[in-house]
Amino acid sequence: MPNVDRRTALRWGAVAMAGGLATFAAACSSDPNSVADQARSGDRKGYVAGDGSIEQVPVAERGEPVRLRGTTLEGKPWDIAERAGTVLVVSVWGSWCPPCIEETPALQKAWETVRAKGKKVEFIGLDKLEGAETGLAFQTANKVTYSSLAYDGGVPLLALQGKASATPTTLVLDGEARIAARVSGPVSTTTLLGLVDDVLTGKA
Repeated sequence: MPNVDRRTALRWGAVAMAGGLATFAAACSSDPNSVADQARSGDRKGYVAGDGSIEQVPVAERGEPVRLRGTTLEGKPWDIAERAGTVLVVSVWGSWCPPCIEETPALQKAWETVRAKGKKVEFIGLDKLEGAETGLAFQTANKVTYSSLAYDGGVPLLALQGKASATPTTLVLDGEARIAARVSGPVSTTTLLGLVDDVLTGKA
């Protein structure tokens, strides 16, 4: 398990919220529980750390559109149905997850890059297994400027069709809200921008 320094532990209460070091260690190990079971349980059992594997789905093989909706950490309603035709990057994360903390600057840089270039791309985070206040404090402190959905008992997570069993997971949805690419584990800015461009240009 990656080391979490004293300052980070005190600031985010990651260890305390997980119920102690033993629980935190267990949370970072693999577990066969399904995503749905995790959401219903409302705890961190089943936390699987991804290995960074990348999957791209050809247009003809993409499944049904993702019906993602929820409430942002700021308390505002959010619905994917209002973003038809937009490529959407969905980042599943938690401030208690060391790999998520490490990848945060890369995601923010990717977001700033697509905005600066005027691309029809939006980002939405999905905060997992913690309260909205905790997640918002983390995003504010780390100067994350795209919104995230609150955990809400795991309801938004279930909309991702079982494709976010690892934490972190990044999904790229095409303009029809279908999953076009997935990174299971931390993602770099370069990799994410490449995946987004492939979806925008129809190469993936």
